[in-house]
Amino acid sequence: MRHKLKIAGWIAVGALTGALTTVSLQTIARSALAPLPLDELQQLASVFGMIKTDYVDPVDEKKLISDAIGGMVSGLDPHSQYFDKKTYAEFREGTTGKFVGVGIEITMEDGLVKVVSPIEGSPAFRAGLKSGDLITKIDDAAVKGMTLNDAVKKMRGKPDTKVTLAIFRKDENRTFSVTLTREEIVTQSVRGKVIEPGYAWVRISQFQERTVDDFVRKVDEIYKKDPTIKGLVLDLRNDPGGLLDAAVAVSASFLPPDVTVVSTKGQLPESNFTYKASPQYYQRPGDPDPLRSLPAALKTVPMVVLVNAGTASASEIVSGALQDYKRATVMGSRTFGKGSVQTVRPLGPDTALKLTTARYYTPSGRSIQATGIVPDVPVDETAKGNVFNELTTREVDLEHHLTNGKGPDAKDAAREQAREQARKELELEMLDKKNPEPKIPEYGSDKDFPLIQALNLLKGQPVVVSKAAAERGTQKAEASSAKPAASKPGAPKAEKKGN
Repeated sequence: MRHKLKIAGWIAVGALTGALTTVSLQTIARSALAPLPLDELQQLASVFGMIKTDYVDPVDEKKLISDAIGGMVSGLDPHSQYFDKKTYAEFREGTTGKFVGVGIEITMEDGLVKVVSPIEGSPAFRAGLKSGDLITKIDDAAVKGMTLNDAVKKMRGKPDTKVTLAIFRKDENRTFSVTLTREEIVTQSVRGKVIEPGYAWVRISQFQERTVDDFVRKVDEIYKKDPTIKGLVLDLRNDPGGLLDAAVAVSASFLPPDVTVVSTKGQLPESNFTYKASPQYYQRPGDPDPLRSLPAALKTVPMVVLVNAGTASASEIVSGALQDYKRATVMGSRTFGKGSVQTVRPLGPDTALKLTTARYYTPSGRSIQATGIVPDVPVDETAKGNVFNELTTREVDLEHHLTNGKGPDAKDAAREQAREQARKELELEMLDKKNPEPKIPEYGSDKDFPLIQALNLLKGQPVVVSKAAAERGTQKAEASSAKPAASKPGAPKAEKKGN
């Protein structure tokens, strides 16, 4: 049976701050049930009966059962989940990269919805919406006070229905309305360009069904524009994951054939598997190898991989594989630490159970569960630092999170101290409205500080290393000692304690 790992999760399509996705392994359910605890099941039946007869208002039986299943699963770990009809449909839609809407990537700014970029060819693109536009109303509803997910839901809907957006364009100091007709949108998870002669940038925002094809197309386009590329930056910042077969393919693009990309270990025999940089682990049945047209130079071009606290799951697998083989220098801040595998088992045509069934391991045998990938070169998100990065939620902060399989998580005193310092500084920032926290520039722009540092590393120029990370002893402090990864990958590094 061909194994196929998928990443499942919530996708607020069009929103940059969509919730974390998770690695998921599709398998067949076990044929035999474990012995049932009859006494406890009788208690469950008794509670069900009491609620039905004694609760102040009538309660729907199906909702009671659904809530009971959901509660049972949610107490296991942060990524196991019961999908009812609605959430299962959203989950399946999320992995395809398709949705019905107006076609804009958005984020929040000052309580309003900000357009990051319109998706090329979408209704929003054709209507002339621009990056930086602020949405103040969706139909007749004011955006102020809405959550990002609420705004996404209001802009999505059925095909051929209309939605009216009130837009404030700051650079023109004017407000106008635009009525858009919703249609099926195919998200673009890969962007890239030649930054300057000889140096390219490729960003993957999520691993979806189209990602491999889009990645190959973008790389081919870059090499046609500049065949003499001598340094490449793979940008995985804020990439929450996606389909693992896509992540394996991207890893295989840069690695020698047949080397291990990731392995999984769990109780079920089918949960113990090794995924390699070979076509059978990522190509669709009946299709040719999607990487066949990539230039051979991609296997040896010096690389930097940019990561941050939002780099999770499948994107951590890519980062970990390239780091283990010394194929790329990983730069940025410690990643999220999502190192568990979920199996999605349908319970019927419209419902399913997403259950954690394994941990995954990098080629050297590292489990990054609740620890994350530690970058080779620590770099802040802005030139002024990134002290509030310590307040970012990671896997280790989630309730009921799994350990890395080596016992309880050790208390990270240095991180706790840094978080407390960040809280104090945030309080001071909130009191001092004249000195707000600097906003993060658009990825790929000429003001993108980590990208500038990545290019400096590839050119052999000095890199501004994060002083805070270096002082905590998690990485080397000497910026001048940082060098790009060798063009030829070595063997996986042995696991080091404290990583």
